[in-house]
Amino acid sequence: MTARYQALVAGATGATSKRLVDLLAGDPDWDVIGIARNPPVGHGTSVRYMSADLTDANALREISSAFTDVTHLFYCCRAPHGETGVESVADNVRMLTDVLDAVDTRARGLQHVHLVEGGKWYGMHLGAFPTPAYEDDPRHLPPNFYYDQEDYLRARQAGERWTWSASRPNFITDFAPERPRNLVAVLGAWAAICRACGMALDYPGQPGAFTALAELTDATQLARAMRFMAITPACANQAFNVTNGEPYRWQRFWPRLADLYELETGPIRPLRLGTWMADKEPLWQQLVAEHNLIDQPMSDVVLWDFADFALNQNHDVFYSMTKLRNAGFRDSVDTHATLLAQIQAYRDARVFP
Repeated sequence: MTARYQALVAGATGATSKRLVDLLAGDPDWDVIGIARNPPVGHGTSVRYMSADLTDANALREISSAFTDVTHLFYCCRAPHGETGVESVADNVRMLTDVLDAVDTRARGLQHVHLVEGGKWYGMHLGAFPTPAYEDDPRHLPPNFYYDQEDYLRARQAGERWTWSASRPNFITDFAPERPRNLVAVLGAWAAICRACGMALDYPGQPGAFTALAELTDATQLARAMRFMAITPACANQAFNVTNGEPYRWQRFWPRLADLYELETGPIRPLRLGTWMADKEPLWQQLVAEHNLIDQPMSDVVLWDFADFALNQNHDVFYSMTKLRNAGFRDSVDTHATLLAQIQAYRDARVFP
């Protein structure tokens, strides 16, 4: 059977693309090319991976002959300066430009370009913002590279045969042991350390964050939504929020996490985990030895500075899904059940005890 579409996934091993690659690779309508600086070895799928530094326009041009039959570009990457509050506008726009140049000059049948954005569009890194967030909410004071990337894409698409779309997920959760900046890693590692210390499961953030409404985006939910936007005419030339589908509160999830680790729930006890966990490497190595875990430093498992950001949002953080639902995407995800399953996957893989 001949596939109807060929996807080029730029940044194919990242948080926003890993499950997209899996989803499309299992769909007979799609062929998949993945570009990454360090493609996986022995991936065992039909994906054709190519190695390229996406910050190097010459490197992209050298492999662009492989893009002739690409129908859909999924741009799932950011400039390599880490995920910080304010990231380089120029570098991120340049990367998008170089990737699109390499594809658009070769792929004469290009139909669609999808751009992954995120909650920083609404200023979640700056503090409270109006909720639920809607796609047409006013922008915050720049810089914000998402604004410039989308403006560039809108301008470039004018008069072209292809269309574009953009997704705006919240915190993305997944079984991704290679990525320490992951809320699943935060929750599982924190619970494991509480148990090792003979503690109850305290909530290490602020009281307001414990009771605020929040939302997450499961990586597979995001992948399904990206595929939907890419082939649905009603989604052309628009941006859409993508979350699991309903808000939750840490207050309601915390007893379920405690039960998973056979712990009592403890009090709200605000801690700066980036500081308090700095001396816990010996304890982590003790857990590695006692439970036959994968031998790796704690810093390869969890980023505690990210925990301090994610667990201390003293305000509601959730986005409206109405626009995407009205376009026809009706999938939803049980956030509690998904988080618990992802944490258990880490335990089964001997990353956590």
